[in-house]
Amino acid sequence: MYYLVASMGLQALWSLGLGCLDTYALRMKRDLHNPILVSLFVVGDWVTATLSLAAACSSGGVSVLFSKDVGFCSAYPLLSCKKFEISVVLAFATWLFIAMSSLVMFWLLASV
Repeated sequence: MYYLVASMGLQALWSLGLGCLDTYALRMKRDLHNPILVSLFVVGDWVTATLSLAAACSSGGVSVLFSKDVGFCSAYPLLSCKKFEISVVLAFATWLFIAMSSLVMFWLLASV
């Protein structure tokens, strides 16, 4: 679970940094279509997408282990298993959006 939190925290920082850079470029009317800069964005997006997928898959495995295989969720009702399962589903949805963003950035790199 800590890996999922760390991965999503890194993704949030990466996205916030890109958002700030985009805001700066829009305010200063600068062009960010430099091939080296775009390739840096592509690599960063692919790294965060890979980390997010790995975190979502490992957390999904832990969720299945706790709820189906071991039965911790039924034995210990104080555990918030439903919240953990929802967070895993949201992690997979986040990865889907990150993967789309990575693909768009890759196409942008090909056009630069």
